[in-house]
Amino acid sequence: MKKLFFIALLCIGCNALAQGPPITADNPIMLGGKSFTTKTLMEIRNTERGTAFYAPLMLHYLPTANSLLAVHLPYMSYDFEDIGSGNGLADIKLLGKYQFLRKDAMGKTFRMVLKTKQSLPTGKEIDVMGMSTGMYEGYYGIISGYETLKYGISTEIGYSMMPGGTMDAFETHLGFGLPLLKPQYPNKQINLYFEYASVWLHERDWYQLLYAQGIQYAAKTVTIDLALQLPLVQDMPEDRAFNYSILMGTRYTF
Repeated sequence: MKKLFFIALLCIGCNALAQGPPITADNPIMLGGKSFTTKTLMEIRNTERGTAFYAPLMLHYLPTANSLLAVHLPYMSYDFEDIGSGNGLADIKLLGKYQFLRKDAMGKTFRMVLKTKQSLPTGKEIDVMGMSTGMYEGYYGIISGYETLKYGISTEIGYSMMPGGTMDAFETHLGFGLPLLKPQYPNKQINLYFEYASVWLHERDWYQLLYAQGIQYAAKTVTIDLALQLPLVQDMPEDRAFNYSILMGTRYTF
């Protein structure tokens, strides 16, 4: 009994609990200050327009235990019916997060985070949301998360502004994480994720509701992710309809 109590306290102290970060959603849980994380989340996105491959190199730094700065350097290749094929640098993203609320208890924690993401127009103007638009875009949102030793819940709501384009959008995310192994130290876990994402591009009158089923292996400072994302609801032109995405990622913290 004392051993289980010690493990639970240790997991809370490491901000790890029983699972790693969500796969397609964002995470309010932050590691200790002065830490670095390198990660990628590659995506193969298939639509009625064609197929795109997206591979970002993400560099995250925590100046303090409640703040995060990051840069995402993405490579992209595509093959679309309307514009043909190509590859190269997509839109670079600068990310900032500030955790303004943290409540810890025995074996559980609740966090809230403010988030901003600035997309720079470094990619081609090929009108691929979240990948390459060739236009400046600013996103502002709030993330919340509740994690216990048995499950995790995360939410995000935000608004994206594109002054030079027509992709202003309301976004929401909801994710559930289910650890399959008992808590242990050093941390080793297999997690299932059930994640929903909705986006409403009100200027175009487009709407999507997507569902992602994911699995994650987390061990010490490394995570490996795999997920399949499918559409549940789509209200948009048929030639731009989303079919599926396959996501594969890894993360290392030091």
